[in-house]
Amino acid sequence: MNISRVDLNLLVYFDVLLRELNVTRAADQLGISQPAMSNGLKRLRGLFDDPLLIRTSKGMTPTERALALKPVIRELLVGLEKAIEPKAQFNPFESEQVFRMMASDYAEATLIPLLIARLRNEAPKVILDIMTPSDVNFPDVEQGRVDMVINRFDSIPQSFHQKVLWKDSFSCLINRNHDVLKHFNLASYLGAHHVWVSKTGMGIGVGMDPDDVQRLGWVDEALAKIGAKRRITVFTRHYQAASSLAERQDLIATVPSKMARLQQDNPRVSIVPPPFDIPNIELTMAWSPLLQHNPAHQWMRELITQTAKMIDRF
Repeated sequence: MNISRVDLNLLVYFDVLLRELNVTRAADQLGISQPAMSNGLKRLRGLFDDPLLIRTSKGMTPTERALALKPVIRELLVGLEKAIEPKAQFNPFESEQVFRMMASDYAEATLIPLLIARLRNEAPKVILDIMTPSDVNFPDVEQGRVDMVINRFDSIPQSFHQKVLWKDSFSCLINRNHDVLKHFNLASYLGAHHVWVSKTGMGIGVGMDPDDVQRLGWVDEALAKIGAKRRITVFTRHYQAASSLAERQDLIATVPSKMARLQQDNPRVSIVPPPFDIPNIELTMAWSPLLQHNPAHQWMRELITQTAKMIDRF
C-alpha cells in the first residue's frame, strides 16, 4: 500500500467508529451525514481488507483486526494533533474557559476551596464545572470531554497521564462525649459502632457487603491483617456526611487526616489517631494524552499542583 494514497480522514473515521460502535453516533460526533460515515466505513474495509465492524445481536462488534488497529491509530492521531496544534499563548487573567473536572468528595472538600480562592485572583473569569465520580467514566476522560479527574484510584488506563498530588494518613473523628474516648485503644475501637466512607475510581457504585474486606478498602484491610474487624452500621460515599454523623452520633468515622482537620475547630468533635496502623493513601490527578500539550490545560494542572503543595504542608 502506498501511504501517500491514504486519506487521513479515514483514520479519524476509524477512531470514532471504534469508540462509538455505531455509524449514526459516529457521524454525529464528526458532524457529517450518516451516508457519508457509511461510505467511510466501506472505504476503511477496503483499505484494511477486513470488515472491521460486524453487526451482531449485541450491536456493532469490532473484529480482531479492528481491535489490533485501534491503539495504533489512536497513538498516530494523538501525535498528529500534537504536531499541528497551534502554540497559542494562554492568558489566565482574561480567559473565560470552562474547565471540567471530576473531584471526589474528599478532593472537593480539601483541595477545591483553596483552588477557587487562587482562581479568583489569578483567573477571575475562568469557570469550574466540578463533577462527581458517578458522573464520569474513563472514556469521557480519554476523549477529552473531561479535563482531569482527581480521586484515589485502584487503577488508571495506561494511556493516561497522572500525578500524585499528596499522600495522606488517617484520623478518627469522634464525638467528644463518646465513652470510647475514656480508654481509646484497639479493643474499644472494635467495640464501637462505625460509619464507613469511601469512593475510589469512577462510575456508578454498588451496594456494600460488610463481609467483603477487599472492597471495604484501606481501613478494613488494615484491620484484617491483624485479625480484627470493626462493626460498621452506616455506609456512605460522602466524607461530609461521615463527619456530620461522627459529630452527632455514637459513631466513629475513620477518614483521611486532611479531611479530619476540617473539623479541628469543631468543639463537638475530637480528632485522634487510629489505634492501629493504616497505610497512607494517595490523591491523584489524571488526564487524557489528548490534552497533555494544551497550554490552558498545562496552566490549570500546574495551578492544581501548586495548590496541593500548599495544603500538603499542613
